[in-house]
Amino acid sequence: MARPLTLLLVRHGQSTWNAAGLMQGQTAHVPLTDRGHDQARAAARELAALGPGAMLSSDLLRAVQTAEHCAAATGLAFTTTPALREQGYGVLEGRPSRELWDVVDWTDPRWAAEGGESLADLHARVAALLGRLRADPPAGVVALVTHGDTIRAAQAVAAGLGPAEMPAVTPHNGTVTRLQLAGAVG
Repeated sequence: MARPLTLLLVRHGQSTWNAAGLMQGQTAHVPLTDRGHDQARAAARELAALGPGAMLSSDLLRAVQTAEHCAAATGLAFTTTPALREQGYGVLEGRPSRELWDVVDWTDPRWAAEGGESLADLHARVAALLGRLRADPPAGVVALVTHGDTIRAAQAVAAGLGPAEMPAVTPHNGTVTRLQLAGAVG
């Protein structure tokens, strides 16, 4: 019998590179700011009220620091996975985001920076993870601590949309986005 799987997607709090306006991508070592820790604590309180039974996190530092706040608030341990990482921007990581509007082809889901990944790659990575969770859910409500573009990809996958149809709006730092995945085996 199929039952829905609820995903609670937590976007990490503000990082030092968010504050500086730098493209982060999969740069691993970027920590949260004081404001980011405050945002993460607020998201953790919201998450705890929603009652997740399991939690996974991106393995990038800004997400792990956010997941630590979520773990403290929920009492859940978490595991990390590279499947929840942000879209990789390769050679563009660390550059000011405002410089990239003329460099990145935001309309082509197959475009990727040198050493990075395309939106299509990101969408496929997230779809594979959500497929595994749908097939073998660790709980009926699962928290995923992750990144803005990864959340947009999860929203598209849950809605049956491809990488060219991902939502344009990225959730703010320290927010919780609820998604339902139909068809979990139960």
